[in-house]
Amino acid sequence: MGRIFEVRKATMFARWDKMAKQFTRIGKEIDIAVKQGGPDPDNNAALRRCIINAKAVNMPKDRVEAAIKRAMGKDKSDYHEEVYEGYAPHGVAVLVETATDNPTRTVANVRMHFNKGNGSLGTSGSVGFLFNHLGEFKIKNENIDIEELELELIDYGLEEIGEDSEGNIIIRTPFVEFGNMNKALDDRKIEVITAELTRIPTTTVELSEQDAEDVLKLVDNLEQDDDVQKVYHNLK
Repeated sequence: MGRIFEVRKATMFARWDKMAKQFTRIGKEIDIAVKQGGPDPDNNAALRRCIINAKAVNMPKDRVEAAIKRAMGKDKSDYHEEVYEGYAPHGVAVLVETATDNPTRTVANVRMHFNKGNGSLGTSGSVGFLFNHLGEFKIKNENIDIEELELELIDYGLEEIGEDSEGNIIIRTPFVEFGNMNKALDDRKIEVITAELTRIPTTTVELSEQDAEDVLKLVDNLEQDDDVQKVYHNLK
């Protein structure tokens, strides 16, 4: 089989690792959503968003249902959402979102990743102001008039609307308007592919390819941590 087989095997395992990480992330989001709003997605917008995102990454329905049942159980893990801020090498700002049942372990691990990557873990607020906290919806562009949709959604907190490289429509709204936009799309029977809370940098840092690799190595190590949900940075 030789070299080609080895490359294919490595690619396959990398894809499985990524899928497992996505399933774990969504499972924690489901746990938090159920704990805060109950197990009925019709009455829990956060859980409904989790289920939409689970479908987007092909998470099996039985795994979603199992995650909901576990969240309702007496022995469920008590996850807390924590955000850590710091700097990667070369002055790049990094913001790390986590969901953990042991904040002491998590902060120690995050600090370790920063230190090993020649970065530094900062205090709350040290880099958060460099990112806008936004809601982001991806919807199918099924002969939708974007200009008309823009006019319809302005009253629901629309901040940005456009298309991605695959022709899907991307809608962004301030964090505080996420629920209003979610309801507006639901009311219009518009199919949502993903619905996420994200952080967009207000300014970016441009580095050489070699320096950028230093930053991306730290970001990759953070993303591989079991307690880490998402990592944001302002590298251009």
